[in-house]
Amino acid sequence: MTSIFRTAMGRDFGRLHPELRRRFSVGLASGEACTGRGVMDRVWHGRGFVRPFLALGATRHILLPRAGRDIPFTIENVPYEDSYGRETVSFVRTFDFPGRSYRFDAQMVLDPRGDRVLDYLGTHQHLASDLHFRAEPDGSLLIRSGEHRFREGPVDVRVPELVGGEAEVRESFDDAHGCFRVRVRVVNRRFGPLFGYEGSFTASYEDARERGVRAGLRPVREEARA
Repeated sequence: MTSIFRTAMGRDFGRLHPELRRRFSVGLASGEACTGRGVMDRVWHGRGFVRPFLALGATRHILLPRAGRDIPFTIENVPYEDSYGRETVSFVRTFDFPGRSYRFDAQMVLDPRGDRVLDYLGTHQHLASDLHFRAEPDGSLLIRSGEHRFREGPVDVRVPELVGGEAEVRESFDDAHGCFRVRVRVVNRRFGPLFGYEGSFTASYEDARERGVRAGLRPVREEARA
């Protein structure tokens, strides 16, 4: 067995910086969980009309309704087997804004096609997106989202580009400062930038079996549809 990220990337995984290879080897096979702690230098959102949508998404731990600078940040990557028997890795991000914390939750599984990762968003996994991983020439990692789908009960529809957002994540390791650097940008093709954040964090690793999955890390509802 190998991590879902190594499987999706194939030989390209070996081109990543060694610290990125370790971080994205988190899984049931490695037996490791990873916690990143740092600061987002900037959390931003687009024009005023997007704010109600960001606020609505925040009720289900999707998107961030506030902007700010120097925001303390934690990301929890914990592997577990979901209720459908699939290996899953949590990407639960907590942003500690003054007076209130907000979470941006995702749970990742290997897509049945094996060449991409399926990203379930939020507390109820209403949104699912294909993620494509690529190693860049400098050893950094580029992640781009593909098709988005909305699932609720019998409803299973593709999210139109008019209302959807294309996500781009760039993660690298800064050898000089001994930390990971991340930049996230979500853009709508018609309306432009929606939100994003950028900053740095350091990572610590724990035995996933001893740590377990803390209460509240898993979603309220899990979605079987890919």
